[in-house]
Amino acid sequence: MKELVEYILKNLVDYPDQVVVKEIETPQETLLELTVAGSDMGRVIGKKGRVINSIRTLVQVPAAKQGKRVS
Repeated sequence: MKELVEYILKNLVDYPDQVVVKEIETPQETLLELTVAGSDMGRVIGKKGRVINSIRTLVQVPAAKQGKRVS
């Protein structure tokens, strides 16, 4: 899941070298912490949060197959 988010973000932002995705796993949940350049923040969030919500939805599919929750 981490690789999927990194791939999406690096192709979305102006400064792909500043994209950092940290994955913190527990038995029931996986937490993905995203860090991007300040100027790319608006692009990642999107209008009314649509872009980040779409990324969340894409990541929830493989997580559901593993029986995990992603946030």
